[in-house]
Amino acid sequence: MGDNLLQQSVSLLQVKDPLFKRMGASRLARFSIDDERRMKIVEIGGAQELLNMLGAAKDDRTRKEALKALHAISHSDEAVGALHKAGAILVIKSTPDSAEDMKVNEYKSNLMKRFRDLSYDVSS
Repeated sequence: MGDNLLQQSVSLLQVKDPLFKRMGASRLARFSIDDERRMKIVEIGGAQELLNMLGAAKDDRTRKEALKALHAISHSDEAVGALHKAGAILVIKSTPDSAEDMKVNEYKSNLMKRFRDLSYDVSS
């Protein structure tokens, strides 16, 4: 898979329309199949854009896609370190729980567990 496709997916996260943001996040989640690709997403700014998307999301569907992609990226220990440096814990913790879509809560919980498992302080 080419870097161009990854870059296009990250670019979709920067569009105002939530549908395009969700499409970009969904693509990044599907691309996150090994540590090399996960780190490539981090290196080209995808993790930061996903955090920006999550922080600005106004609906559960958009939050869910951002969290799903962040969860997929978090399977790499190195990527979790990069997410931590980018302030992911605060963004994830400040994301509202969802009464309609339990996947939002599940992804949040799994991400926070991942940070705890790697000995990051999640109490802040």
